[in-house]
Amino acid sequence: MTGKSILITGCSSGIGYDAAHGLRARGWQVFAACRKPEDCARLRDEDFAAPLIDHTDAASIESGLAEVLAATNGRLDALFNNGAFAMPGAVEDLPTEGLRSIFEANFFGIHELTRRVIPVMRGQGHGRIVNCSSVLGLVPMRWRGAYVATKFALEGLTDVLRIEMRDTPIHVITIEPGPVTSKIRENSIPHFERWIDWENSARAEQYRDSVLKRLYEASGTDRFELPASAVTRKLAHAIEARRPRPRYYVTTPTYLMGAARRLLPTRALDWLVSKG
Repeated sequence: MTGKSILITGCSSGIGYDAAHGLRARGWQVFAACRKPEDCARLRDEDFAAPLIDHTDAASIESGLAEVLAATNGRLDALFNNGAFAMPGAVEDLPTEGLRSIFEANFFGIHELTRRVIPVMRGQGHGRIVNCSSVLGLVPMRWRGAYVATKFALEGLTDVLRIEMRDTPIHVITIEPGPVTSKIRENSIPHFERWIDWENSARAEQYRDSVLKRLYEASGTDRFELPASAVTRKLAHAIEARRPRPRYYVTTPTYLMGAARRLLPTRALDWLVSKG
């Protein structure tokens, strides 16, 4: 794979960080983007090209991609849209501005970057666009309405783009992880504290009994949790296989929930996911 280039967003930790290391080891020229300058600096210390790309900042998307294309003579073989964050809270407690903020990061920024990459790939005659969704892009789960909404939206947009790109040499692929080792819980705390007024919620007791404990108390790994390298393996197949699959499931819960969504009536699926 020597000479092949990939831009990965959200590389400060977790899935993006592992993907950057794993693909570099496979011979890819990796551009490991982060939204914070200090994370970019840390990755540069690890000998990565690390452009600053913040999905909520259109100027950084433009300048970050320009930096990548300047280093590759205007080519880009693959894009992995990975950057995202979570915002725990009941739907009734989500301020609309908070919902807008998570859509900027998890959806609109991905759309912006993807639109800028498509002409590059169309012009060079090939390309892979891989969007990182989630098991929560397949089924809902309580307290995760904001994140679920962005991933359901991303699933729909990616499906349409995949169909529209059938007459081009660009493959569009979805990866759907379940529980994967990352800092998404830790990184969601500032967003929860900024936007969710749980103490004045009608569900304050439920927050105390459930959400706060999960959010602030380390409880070890989740059941069925896999390391981020499990996603990297699926990503490698998505960008290297001659005929990649349209979607890749990662972790047992994703396979189970994918099947449940197809087979169960809505009330039965609601009962099942309410237990998780």
